[in-house]
Amino acid sequence: MSSRLHALHVEHRTEHYEPSDTVFAQGDGCAGILFVQKGRVKLTVSSPAGLDAVVGVLGVGAFFGEGVLAGQRRRRMTARSVAGSTIGVVTTAEMRRRLREEPALADLFRAHLLARNIQIEGDLVDPQPGRSEQRLARWLLLLACFDEHQATRLPLPVISRKLLAEMIGTSRSTVNVLMNRFRKLGFLERHPARDGGLQVHCSMLSVVLDDWPGRTTRDRLKEMSV
Repeated sequence: MSSRLHALHVEHRTEHYEPSDTVFAQGDGCAGILFVQKGRVKLTVSSPAGLDAVVGVLGVGAFFGEGVLAGQRRRRMTARSVAGSTIGVVTTAEMRRRLREEPALADLFRAHLLARNIQIEGDLVDPQPGRSEQRLARWLLLLACFDEHQATRLPLPVISRKLLAEMIGTSRSTVNVLMNRFRKLGFLERHPARDGGLQVHCSMLSVVLDDWPGRTTRDRLKEMSV
């Protein structure tokens, strides 16, 4: 994404963040649109009661804070760096000007927004919101940037079990149980080149589609209790 913006002559500044640093907080004034050049960013929303919900985890190339282009004056969510991250910042005026003048950038940005909307809609219309293993499998595939036309195994970025639990709305112990189950079934494998890191097998998609091999009614009842 950074090289694409450079090629399109989009002026931006670069900022660096350590893990868990706040990029912007809910309620902050809007000052430009941002994109991930390196690392990952977690987006959360806080309720008046102080409860936090994870909206998403963005990888390299993702835009965020785009509400400013629609006249948003205050950030409606909090953005934090999950790992050491490099963030590009484009001023609102520059982004609006380039979107008007550069069709290639407008197409790129439009594709990003559509993809984000499809992902959010998928979360909202999840037919079985109580199925923890489906939600975890879906997030693992998203974090690994799964594409059915790519390799059968994709590296999973380093991410804490606590954050995964927040993302799917369950406990860390439940995530541990499910991750161990996925490893035993071959959906997750150790990545030999990443010092104990994990890789996601494309067969994980069968969990999302509720089409596990060998699953019985008894299995389903057990999983529903997780």
